[in-house]
Amino acid sequence: MKLSKRERQQRLKETIEQTPFITDEELAKKYGVSIQTIRLDRMELSIPELRERIKSVATYQWNETVRALPLEEVIGEVVDLELDQKAISILDIRDEHVFSRNRIARGHHLFAQANSLAVAVINDELALTAKSEIRFTRQVKQGERVVAKALVKGNDDKGRTIVEVESVVDQETVFSGVFVMYRSNDEKGEV
Repeated sequence: MKLSKRERQQRLKETIEQTPFITDEELAKKYGVSIQTIRLDRMELSIPELRERIKSVATYQWNETVRALPLEEVIGEVVDLELDQKAISILDIRDEHVFSRNRIARGHHLFAQANSLAVAVINDELALTAKSEIRFTRQVKQGERVVAKALVKGNDDKGRTIVEVESVVDQETVFSGVFVMYRSNDEKGEV
């Protein structure tokens, strides 16, 4: 059943509020309309395009800087950061991230996004991965958007920081990992 324009726009607005990083293509598929219709709806509702939404979320929420590595070395685009608490990054899977024969993302890109986010969330000049336990739960294809969320869980018995990272595509987990992070202000100094 086709929604009326008014109903579609109301649902569109709610969907974008709940998942601000959703693309116009995903919205068009969800509501069974063209991408152009979604763009027109967004314009009428004064909802900015995805890049602008990402920037506004980052500007609004992110008032701290990455300390352990230069921001350009974080794999993906950091859109939220609270040092020693949580961080979020987005990685759009493009041609350079996939195997040419099947268009499936290479695992090291997903790992790099998660690992660099685990480093970025640490409030220290030096943060290194001492250990990680990772799990890939489904293949990621070219054109998909991976949203990685890092959450600092505390310290282990050696004083190293535990960071859990979950990466999702369309609210489906594709990667998860627990990263044990050494930091330079670690009292025991063990990696």
